[in-house]
Amino acid sequence: MSVNNPHIFDTGIYFITFTASKWIPLFSEIGCYDLVYKWFDVLKSKGHSILGYVIMPNHVHVLIGFLKNEQSINTIIGSGKRFMAYGIVSRLKEQAQTSILKILEDGVSAYDRKKGQLHKVFEGKQDILLCHSYKFVTQKLNYIHSNPSSKKWALVANVSDYMHSSAGYYLLQRQGKYEVEHVNKWIAENWK
Repeated sequence: MSVNNPHIFDTGIYFITFTASKWIPLFSEIGCYDLVYKWFDVLKSKGHSILGYVIMPNHVHVLIGFLKNEQSINTIIGSGKRFMAYGIVSRLKEQAQTSILKILEDGVSAYDRKKGQLHKVFEGKQDILLCHSYKFVTQKLNYIHSNPSSKKWALVANVSDYMHSSAGYYLLQRQGKYEVEHVNKWIAENWK
């Protein structure tokens, strides 16, 4: 689903992916995984649940149990990306990462520049998929968790060893850096 198609939604589980601009490994490069966790906290404070996640060097996959809301998912995700973008730019400036800042500045379109945007931290679109079945939920959860050990990344041999993932919780009942709610518990309480 494109960021330009607002989706007012009912309660459900959504698979969401967003990517750093030009696939730059911003999360690993400047150590800003905590900004994603802070956004997760904001979602939780509004009654939503983080059911599974992985934060890769340049992108995030997350399963979120959303409760019925008047805002569109696009607005919720866009607000989170904006919050993270400000934090990322701030850290890049603190770390004097001028070459990355220049790439992010050059990525802003003339149209967005006129609206005041200074840096393009994330790609404009994100994937937002409603999970219609338990089979689809588990498929996405497995996909999320296998990312760090895929051929492309090879960050770890064992998926449960990747610290910025919920794989350890689902495989070993050991919460990772961020505490998630089990999919089965959320479904039992919210999926009617």
